[in-house]
Amino acid sequence: MARMRQKMKKLRYWSPSTFIVVFIHINILVTRAEGFDSVIQLPRSGLRRTRTRSKWVLSVGDYGAKGDGLHNDTEAFMEAWKMACSLPGFINVVFPYGKTFLVHPVDIGGPCRSKITLRISGTIVAPQDPVMWYGLNQRKWLYFHGVNHLTVDGGGRINGMGQEWWARSCKINSTNALTFHRCKDLKVRNIILLNSQQMHVSFTNCMRVVASHLKVLAPASSPNTDGIHISATKGVEVRDTVIRTGDDCISIVRNSSRVWVRNISCGPGHGISLGKSKTWEKVQNVIVDGAYLYNTDNGVRIKTWQGGSGLASKITFQNILMENVSNPILINQYYCDSRQPCQNEPREHLASGIDRQTSAVKVENISFIDIQGTTATEEAIKFACSDGSPCEGLYLENIFLAPCFGGNTSSLCWQAHGSARGFLHPPACFSSTNDFIRQNVRLESNPAIHSV
Repeated sequence: MARMRQKMKKLRYWSPSTFIVVFIHINILVTRAEGFDSVIQLPRSGLRRTRTRSKWVLSVGDYGAKGDGLHNDTEAFMEAWKMACSLPGFINVVFPYGKTFLVHPVDIGGPCRSKITLRISGTIVAPQDPVMWYGLNQRKWLYFHGVNHLTVDGGGRINGMGQEWWARSCKINSTNALTFHRCKDLKVRNIILLNSQQMHVSFTNCMRVVASHLKVLAPASSPNTDGIHISATKGVEVRDTVIRTGDDCISIVRNSSRVWVRNISCGPGHGISLGKSKTWEKVQNVIVDGAYLYNTDNGVRIKTWQGGSGLASKITFQNILMENVSNPILINQYYCDSRQPCQNEPREHLASGIDRQTSAVKVENISFIDIQGTTATEEAIKFACSDGSPCEGLYLENIFLAPCFGGNTSSLCWQAHGSARGFLHPPACFSSTNDFIRQNVRLESNPAIHSV
């Protein structure tokens, strides 16, 4: 007790500032021991810092954002971003819960000194009138480029307000809602994306991307509103996501590789699609493992534009459940999304005398394993491949696709070569039955995908 009284006597001579410093140090030590960030946050021109991991918290409200859905909060967002980009350490840029922030088209560039988390807890909305894009790139709304170590999180919403765009759509010159270009080590998670003007999330020329726990929603009638679009991107994981749109749930094109899609719910929409280009195209090392597709126009599809060139190879679709899906398993090397008549169709649909294009993207080493459910069309499996570049190394294993409303199901093959194993309904239609693909396209041949 005497020693305690002596210590208390010394404390009487400490200044108030000394007490504050000691308290902060004690707080830091305790929170480090318990694994939490410090609860002490010091205001500094809109910044709040948590000392444990040098984290800064910047709310767009501190930079003038109203959050009422009426006032333009774009400048406040950009000011907060510029500050975050200039600081070292870990930075949180926050759109607070319970508010709606109107943000006009923005171009958000890197590189940044910091690792930024864009924490969207409230709602970000686009201008309703497309005239707001006058003089700007009409393909971009929230456009991030050259930003590394970016995370988009928070449980909030991004609403593209695309209704006016859809009414004017000819499927050209529409805006992609959330675009990431040349970004590395990117995470997009726990976000709801609504009613994009065109594609909801687009990754172009990125590396090491994880998109997870997303909800992507738009009416089935909305044109060209792909859920997640992957182009020229390497090392992508898309998982635990619900997509209901008017176009492809997931589309993968142009020199993309090491793509792993798992635990996806898709429908309505156009299914999961790979490829679509009039020019050179390369998509390889792709695994779609675990998906539920319902009321979609297509199931798992590889489509290549007639007259194109390139390669689609080492692709596996497995563990997929389908319900009322048109064209459940489809390879189409005659794809043509044009108002004008296309030259190429499978031979049984050609009128005599029509010239045929022979150039096509090469399709090889494609596996369809453990796919079951119901089909809305008789042709449950359709491989319509090119005369000049036939499909090779196709593989079917354990397929059961029953008709929704009775009747029979069938397979159609044109210039398609491969093998099959296990129970198949409808039966395979390959012209050869060698086991080439089991030796070349098993999952073991794609170990890089598991390192995404």
